[in-house]
Amino acid sequence: MPLTKLQIAPGIDKQNTEYGAEGRWVDCDNVRFRYGLPEKIGGWEKVTSDALVGATRAILTYSGLDGVKYAIYGTNKKLYAYSENNYADITPIRATGTGNITQFATTNGSTTVTVTDSSHGALIGDFVTIASVSGAVGGISAANLEGEFEILTVPDANTFTIEAKAAASSDATGATANGTYQINTGSAVSLFGYGWGAGTWGASTWNSTRSGLTGGQGVLLESSKWALDNWGEDALALQFNGGLFYWDTSSGLSSNRAAVTNVSNAPTKTRFMLVSGDDRHVICFGTETTIGTSSTQDNMFIRWSGQEAENVWTPTATNTAGSKRLVDGNFIQTAVRSRGAVLIWTDTALYQMQFIGPPFTFGFNQLGSACGCIGLHAAVDVGGISFWMGTDSFFLFDGAVQKIPCTVQDYVFDDLNQNAKQDIFCAANTDYNEVMWFYPSLNSTQIDRVVVFNYAENLWYVGTLARSSWADRGTYDNPYAAEFEASDTTATISTITGLKAGRTFIYAHEVGSNDDGAAMSAHIESGDVDIADGDQFMSIGRIIPDFKGQSGTVDLTIKTRPYPTETQTTHGSFNITTSTTKKDTRIRGRQVAVRVASDAVDDNWRYGTLRLDIKPDGMRGK
Repeated sequence: MPLTKLQIAPGIDKQNTEYGAEGRWVDCDNVRFRYGLPEKIGGWEKVTSDALVGATRAILTYSGLDGVKYAIYGTNKKLYAYSENNYADITPIRATGTGNITQFATTNGSTTVTVTDSSHGALIGDFVTIASVSGAVGGISAANLEGEFEILTVPDANTFTIEAKAAASSDATGATANGTYQINTGSAVSLFGYGWGAGTWGASTWNSTRSGLTGGQGVLLESSKWALDNWGEDALALQFNGGLFYWDTSSGLSSNRAAVTNVSNAPTKTRFMLVSGDDRHVICFGTETTIGTSSTQDNMFIRWSGQEAENVWTPTATNTAGSKRLVDGNFIQTAVRSRGAVLIWTDTALYQMQFIGPPFTFGFNQLGSACGCIGLHAAVDVGGISFWMGTDSFFLFDGAVQKIPCTVQDYVFDDLNQNAKQDIFCAANTDYNEVMWFYPSLNSTQIDRVVVFNYAENLWYVGTLARSSWADRGTYDNPYAAEFEASDTTATISTITGLKAGRTFIYAHEVGSNDDGAAMSAHIESGDVDIADGDQFMSIGRIIPDFKGQSGTVDLTIKTRPYPTETQTTHGSFNITTSTTKKDTRIRGRQVAVRVASDAVDDNWRYGTLRLDIKPDGMRGK
């Protein structure tokens, strides 16, 4: 018989059974589709070896007026600026004082020191910089009590503990110092708590039921996040449910925290922020109805600054500041700039906010309902078309709201950690026409999966790439992405005593074919395909592979079965090199599936097709 080409349609289909997905690919990892054919994705390498504290949840890349490139990284614990291979810790300062630390207390043989500062406002995991210690305490020198520390515990509103740089030789109290506190940190993961102790200190009243999920019996403690945007060559940063900060690039990275200031007159508690388009208004979403009074936060309330004036927020007859409350939804989730307007998602609906000029400044239109966004960064705009992930479907807006048919929908939404859904983020990889959603699977508290939509070819595929944030190519020649490693204790860019585990590393993607110099495993597997008509057993005596741009070795495995419900029989793997012309085989079955894989350094490939030398092998199976 003539050679038979194994026909497999592009894209991953996980909505059907393996036999129901006949002629389709059913599983993959670290594989994408281009021109209808699967290939191993590009590799990645660290931008620098530096480790950042915490889990990065937002990245902003841009160029200054002098052409200098910048990247801003917001983690659950810090805010960093990066430029020209150098980092600076630009985490905003919450409070500072002279002599505000009134006492240190030591315990013989212990490095744990109790620090007294009345109404310090610190939380466990916050950072304090201690300076000008007046003298030694309990045998610990002043120098060993100075520097930046991560706060270990908070016994009460007036004391906290740190780990000193040396152990005490006696029980003692004494000395004073200056304490400078960075803004309160947040968790790297979202946690759901029940019963006694659920929620943060002071979140409710004594002996009362905590408001929240499941009829008031549980509280969802969301991970810390940031919203970042440009303001000219400077940057604006908003901590989720916190204040708005301004970073001035004019002093470069050497200025560190000194260049970060609170935006004066701005709201102090907001869910999300961005800068509108050409009209340049700073917009706060889910913010305060009374500026400066955090207790008035309304999750559906929008407030914007005066035009070109980030510190003008009170509306008057001579400025364009203003406000608006949306009605469809429980809270504003996110927003993006798109086609001369701002698209706003609540948890249930989509709105458009468009500049119309005085006297109203902005006009609002509801574009859709039952199409809310699942996470704070789960929407992206590509060329005027917006894509987002809803609570059970994927959507796009190109002038009308459309649900995107998805061949991996159940696979994603049935295996999703609902408590951590706010960590889901959407990213664009425009060089490959991809929109990607990174999400935590059901039993993971951190992002460990990715689902990809190729909008040019209308294809879906999946993977296990774990990234906590992403910035598309533009400012830099390659996409930059963050990976959080919860147990990592690598030394960071600044010395912090008592620093707990949890580091972010930044990678440049689409570089080579390896995982930061190590092997990157990749595979794709098809569903069953009938050999001939599938009504009789066939014998496969030879396979002829076809790969493009191959380097290294590709492992080709053939799987057969006599009936759809029976267990597959595996044949191979067959090692395919650049010089392989054919592989002789003795394979028998009614249905056949193929798996293509690689797992060595510098392996690379693009699948073309597979031809089989088949002939009838009897009408009966066994």
